[in-house]
Amino acid sequence: MEDNIKLGDPVFNKMMFVLDQPVTKDNFKDYKYDQYELAEISDGIWAMPAYMVEDDEFSLFFIITQIETGEEVIAFSTGENHDGNFALSEPMTTGAGLNLANEHDEKHAQSILHFINQISKAAEGDWRMIED
Repeated sequence: MEDNIKLGDPVFNKMMFVLDQPVTKDNFKDYKYDQYELAEISDGIWAMPAYMVEDDEFSLFFIITQIETGEEVIAFSTGENHDGNFALSEPMTTGAGLNLANEHDEKHAQSILHFINQISKAAEGDWRMIED
């Protein structure tokens, strides 16, 4: 694995943040970001805005869900408008979502990364490199 991977590096797209425990109805309030709170949008799938700014069409959402390996991860989706209906894009890795946010607003991307790193410092999850 490469050392010194940073936000904005193309290789950061391969980084996934894996939670040690699943998000549940009992602990979802522990994961507030800014003024936002997680909402269960489908069974076992939680979402929360990471970037939503008035007069800006770009939006990014945390998606917390279980992947095929059984691990609970923090991924991201963009908000999209389909014929006047709001929908979330296909989820992307944690790193890809952060890099996308970084391209749009570097300061806000740093804030999102800090939030995720606080989860890591609390020993509730870790960064992992995914395979192609």
